[in-house]
Parts: sequence; structure tokens; C-alpha cells
Amino acid sequence: MLNEYFGLSEKQTSLRIEIVAGLTTFLTMAYIIFVNPSILSLEGLAVTDIERMDKQALIAVTCLVSGFATIIVGIFAKAPIAMAPGMGLNAFFAYLLSSGKMDWQTALGAVFISGLFFLILTLLGLRKRLVEAIPESLVSAIAVGIGLFITFMGLVKLGIVVSDEHTLVKAGPLNASVLIGLLGLLVMVICEMKKIKGGLVVGILLSTLVAALFGRIEMPERFISLDMNLRAVSLRLDILGALKWSFAGSIFTLMFIDMFDSVGTLVACCHQAGMVDKENRIKGLDRLLGIDAVATMIGALFGTSTTTAYMESAAGIEEGGRTGLTAVTAGILFLLAVLFVPLVGIVPGYATAPALIMVGLFMMKEVRRIDFSSMEEAFPAFIIMVMIALSYSISTGLAFGFVSFTLIKTVSGKAQEIKPAMWIIALMSVLFLTLDQLPALIDHLRTLG
Repeated sequence: MLNEYFGLSEKQTSLRIEIVAGLTTFLTMAYIIFVNPSILSLEGLAVTDIERMDKQALIAVTCLVSGFATIIVGIFAKAPIAMAPGMGLNAFFAYLLSSGKMDWQTALGAVFISGLFFLILTLLGLRKRLVEAIPESLVSAIAVGIGLFITFMGLVKLGIVVSDEHTLVKAGPLNASVLIGLLGLLVMVICEMKKIKGGLVVGILLSTLVAALFGRIEMPERFISLDMNLRAVSLRLDILGALKWSFAGSIFTLMFIDMFDSVGTLVACCHQAGMVDKENRIKGLDRLLGIDAVATMIGALFGTSTTTAYMESAAGIEEGGRTGLTAVTAGILFLLAVLFVPLVGIVPGYATAPALIMVGLFMMKEVRRIDFSSMEEAFPAFIIMVMIALSYSISTGLAFGFVSFTLIKTVSGKAQEIKPAMWIIALMSVLFLTLDQLPALIDHLRTLG
């Protein structure tokens, strides 16, 4: 039954491979269970006169939303893509709260509105046209850029790369945590060389075991927790309160980050999973984009920031995940995590970090599809790859790349080669990059007048 519905044989995979791939995806992105509530509850920020979201409720909501959204992707889109509240998007949400621009109920309303708008665009087929207007060389650059981004995240998470006030970053000390993580990385590399499936999971579990043996993991007082109060944040959104002209800029920023973070992730992961037709277009893209929009709306109703496709899905895909069964497995594990949050928490960040480094390595292979002999394609692709990694933002990197592609084509007298939808993307990119400066520019123009 599962073989027939998900097409396991057709895609040359098996039940075991899909389950291992789902477990890999879950382990590499399980950090969101703890990070998202910490960010949304403004934990550690010295802000006053602001109502904070309940952290315990947010933990449960993060698990539930991630689980349901990922299972929906697996069953209806049959894709090995996991969804959860997006990093970067939750940081922008927290910024809206900490800056006093919105209370959290209104911010949830803004998230719901952005999801609804995306759903309308998807039903009209406009989002698909925007995605398919992106040139093939830039599509490959997106995959490479996200690979570099994931690698950098993994290196930071492992502790090999640390911040420096003079050089921004530098090599970190080879302490016990780093060495344990490197052991896991070595195991993953060996498994890949020997073509052993499940190598990423083996590396993660081995690092966790070694950390436990050396007393570097604090075992929880209890493994099962039923302490949750969804009503503290669920169904508390204020949609009407978000429908103010003064909030239009914030809603647009949410929409742009969500759109191009999800587009970048879907493009990279779907190509990696072989979910493309003979014309190199993503199969079932409309359905994936529709689920992405609905997941954002459901997440807002539950009480969390924008839900989107996760680039850590690439870890499961690299383990052989090719069908929706990978996503269903990861989704079920997220739902189970509601009960086993303390147990999930014992897996240290330096144990999962090597998996991100390996995924970055695998995604680099897309670089060979970029035509570096043509400056019109090479420069925008280069900008995308570099800016995604160095700006620590997929959407910012894409915005710079799309604008540079349009400018170079226009300057070289080849504007007619740019698809109409690409002009729209470039305009949206310019708005995204300059939105914060518009108020100051308007004030400056007024003084000149």
C-alpha cells in the first residue's frame, strides 16, 4: 500500500531508506523545538512593557505545527520536504515585538494575512510563474548558496568557526565538544565513502553517545512531559488589528522573506531529490507552494511565526529520501516530540552540526551547472552564492542576485531575454532591499522641497 501510494519502487527507494531519511531530517532540524520558542518569547531580551508569549506553550505549538505541516507535505505533495517555523522569519517576528511596532497578537494576524495572500497568488498560478521565471544558472546558484549557508551554520554550531570583533569570524579552539563533533563527521564521511545508507544518523547518534559517556550531556529529570497549555497562544491572533496601512511594510517584508526563503529551499531540495521534469521544472510545485501558504496560516492560528520549507530537508534527501514517506516520518517524530521534548533535548548541537556540513558538501555539486564563461550568468550566480552565505539570509542573497541579473542583462542590451515575471521579481527585490530606507528618503526629499 505504501509502495503504491508513494511510488517507492518507481523512485528506487524503500521503506527503510525513507524512515532513516525522515529520522535524519528530524534530527538535523530538531533544534527548532527549542530555538523557536526562545526567540518568540523574547527570552534573554531586556524589554519592558511588552506582553511576552508563553514559552512552554510555544514549545508544544512548534512541535505540533512542524509535525502537521510536514505530514501534509508528505501525504498530499508526496515530497521529502519538512516544514517548520522559519529561522529569520521568527527573528523578524521577534523584532516586531521587541521594537514595540506590534503586540504578538497583531503580529500573528500579519503572519496569517501574508499566508492568505500567498495562497491567493498560488491559486492564480502567479507564484509558480515567478519561480519558473528564474534562469537555470541562478537555480543552481541558489542550491550552492544554500549549501554554503548550511555549511557555515554547521561550522558555527560545531564551534570550529566563532565570532571575532576584528575579523568577524575565526577558527575556534579544538575543545572536547569540537572533537566529538569531528568524530561524528569522520564517521559520516566514511559511511559516504563506503556507500552506507544512514551515515548521517549514525554519526549523530555516535557523537551523542560519546558525549554521554564523557558526561557532557545532562540527563533530564523525566523523559516524558505533558506540561503544555496551547490556549496561552493559540487562536489569539488579531487579523483586523494587522490591517492598518502603517503595517503594510512589515507585512511585505514578512511575505518577501517567506516567499524567497521557501522558493530557494524548494528549488534546491526538489532538484536534489530529482523532482523535476524533462524541462527542469519542479513537479507538483503549485501544490508545494499552496501547502506552504496554508501551513503559514495554520501556524498563525496555533500561535507561531511563519511556517516554511526547511533547508535541513536536504539532509534527509541525501540519505536517500525521495518520497513523501520521508516527510511523514519526520512529521510523526515532531508530533511525538511534544511528549518527549526532554529526551530530544539531550542531542547536543555539536552532534547534529556535522550533518549540516555534509549536506553543504553534497549541494556544492550544482556549481558545475553554472556557465562561468558567460559573465551575464556567472556574476549574478556568484552574487547569490556569496550573499546567501555571508549575509546569513537566503532572501537577501536572492534579492541581490536577481537585481544584478536584471541590471546586467539590461546594460548588455539583452533586456528582451528577461521574462516578464523576472521583472516583477527584480522590482520586489529592490523594494525588499530598500524598504527600511524609504522613510528616511521621503523625509530627505521633503527637506529639499
